[in-house]
Amino acid sequence: MRPVSISQIYLSLFAGLSLYLLPWAGFGLMLRPDFVLLVLLYWLIRAPHFCNIGTAWLMGMLVDLAGGDLFGQHALAYVVAAYVAVIYQRRATLFNRWQQAGYVFLLLLVAQLVLLVLKLFGGSEVPGWNYLLPSASGILLWQLVIYSKIKVTGEREA
Repeated sequence: MRPVSISQIYLSLFAGLSLYLLPWAGFGLMLRPDFVLLVLLYWLIRAPHFCNIGTAWLMGMLVDLAGGDLFGQHALAYVVAAYVAVIYQRRATLFNRWQQAGYVFLLLLVAQLVLLVLKLFGGSEVPGWNYLLPSASGILLWQLVIYSKIKVTGEREA
């Protein structure tokens, strides 16, 4: 397994934040996956000694600042998802592609549901079924990364 540098992790997190901040509109905005959370989950599974719950909290605060959302809601959602990811990190590296996809999909749903609860407490109306579309598009993006022959362990498949 190739060693990972901290600069590589933070550059990819910055790239995820940049993709999050692109001017999405219409159906693209409704389908936009949470790029920052996907990158966080990748590094939480691949290198938990460099990317941890504190990194998830910091990135959540940056997403809240950049997106103009209620301060701390993404931070809480990312921390809850990161906590679950770190608990099962050793098992997740042993999962096959489909098990890992299901695991990441559940983590994306957990973050979405935490955000939904916080928004409902904030006085928002109950969203429709399309609220969970970013989790579905996020898992499709995850599968694209997995099927591009890059494992989460960092090794290329033969």
